[in-house]
Amino acid sequence: MTAQPSGNADAAVAALIRAANIELIPLRRAQEKLDAVPAGTKITITCSPKFGLERTLEYAELAVKAGHEVVPHLAARQVAGKAELRDFLRRINDLGITDLYVIGGDADEPAGRYREAAEILEDLAGLDHGLERIGIGCYPEGHPKISDDALLDALRRKQAHATYMVSQLCFDATALIRWLRATRAAGIELPLRVGLAAPLKTTRLVELSLKIGVGSSIRYLTKQRGFVGNILVGGAYQPEQLLYAIGDDIDADDLGIEGLHLFSFNQVDITTAWQRRFSEIRATVSISRSSSSQNDRTSSQHILLARASKC
Repeated sequence: MTAQPSGNADAAVAALIRAANIELIPLRRAQEKLDAVPAGTKITITCSPKFGLERTLEYAELAVKAGHEVVPHLAARQVAGKAELRDFLRRINDLGITDLYVIGGDADEPAGRYREAAEILEDLAGLDHGLERIGIGCYPEGHPKISDDALLDALRRKQAHATYMVSQLCFDATALIRWLRATRAAGIELPLRVGLAAPLKTTRLVELSLKIGVGSSIRYLTKQRGFVGNILVGGAYQPEQLLYAIGDDIDADDLGIEGLHLFSFNQVDITTAWQRRFSEIRATVSISRSSSSQNDRTSSQHILLARASKC
């Protein structure tokens, strides 16, 4: 059953959506994608074995010139050594970038001695890198190739050199919060940016989720009421439902959720339209709530969810 957040949590959801980072993949037609993103939006740019570090840097430069705050991804397994790491840092420093997201990467074989994010982070700590924020990845529903104990140990090692963490794509709010509480109890204090799928067509989202290794989470989604009907009518995933399912935990101080990381899969128009429409609806409802009763507040939220689902 979907939790109903309090007024404060309700406002927190709206704020998170408005300020969400949008992840882009450095494919062709880069400028066209960037033009579709509202000015001031923070963009994160992926780093994959297929395109290499150079493509990430090229796209980062385009994004900075377009007026965006940029967070490049740096995959440890694609860095040949400390010299290449220094060069990467020099180039993003020249662009005025102060936020970096460090991951292990998907390359089957490492380009050099770095095999995991923790090794890059340790070398970064000894360099004058000029970064203000460093993000790392985390896996609320586990990793298909790494044990839960190993994942927790890696988080502990990376925490000393990072300022925030970003969760892998997840569709199960209960699993996410259960993992987050356990992680906090284990001593991990880094603020969390929740990895959230953009409102893609459901069939496409299932396909992409299986490709990036979050099959267990997508299986949870397929069991939800109305899922089959949504596919039959060509419906889209509704990201806000996961945020509402988190309930009042969305802004709980002890859980430390600081923001959202939207996996757009380069469906920028759909992603930004959802943000914009939701924010507009949120503002309209907030005005009406200022003179309404508690019962009216609950009713307005149901209207909000129904209308936002059309994005």
